[in-house]
Amino acid sequence: MEPERILEDEELGRLFVRVNVRAKRLTFRTKEEGVYVTIPPGTTLTELKKAIEQLRPRLKVAKERHSRPLIDLNYRIDTEYFKLTLVGGQKERFLSRSELGEMQIICPPSADFSDKSLQTWLRKVIEEALRRNAKIILPPRLYMLSMQHNLPYKRVKINSSSGRWGSCSARGDINLSYYLVLLPGHLIDYVLLHELAHTREMNHGERFWALLDRLTGGRAQALREELKQCRTGI
Repeated sequence: MEPERILEDEELGRLFVRVNVRAKRLTFRTKEEGVYVTIPPGTTLTELKKAIEQLRPRLKVAKERHSRPLIDLNYRIDTEYFKLTLVGGQKERFLSRSELGEMQIICPPSADFSDKSLQTWLRKVIEEALRRNAKIILPPRLYMLSMQHNLPYKRVKINSSSGRWGSCSARGDINLSYYLVLLPGHLIDYVLLHELAHTREMNHGERFWALLDRLTGGRAQALREELKQCRTGI
């Protein structure tokens, strides 16, 4: 491979690949303009692409963090199960009003939304609201689908994963990201059915997809492609 090369990836954008004679392994650094990849001499394109595929979920998360929108008075979340607004207030402190499916943050006139620590705090406040909503919305929905399709599971946990929507262990424990509540209902059900299907087929082989296709009325692949257009995170 030549000393410097730019690869275009549909999901990750530009990857700036550079050979470093002192490098002993492949390293990835994500910046606003793209992903910088340092590789040892002699690394083949096949080896590079294999490494990219193995790290793709983590690289996507890192890219999303660099491209996060600014949370200010223009920021909105308006989804089926969660709505958020920020409004200007008169008091010199932040206030919030929250109920199932809705949250309003009242901001002081002096709020500096360019401050990174404020952005971090606002994200934590919003993410905690998402967690509370997810704990109320997702477990009953999972239980209903489990009973409907006779796919029992052991237990369910809500987590903060921004790299995957859900997972299922070999023991039948299901983990769900609280970011699921930002999806429309039919995609929430797709993810839940996907994980429930793993209680019977712990792989992504033909039998798994055949089962998931039956569970989704023949729409497994279409729903999978639709979900790829969605992002975990805010």
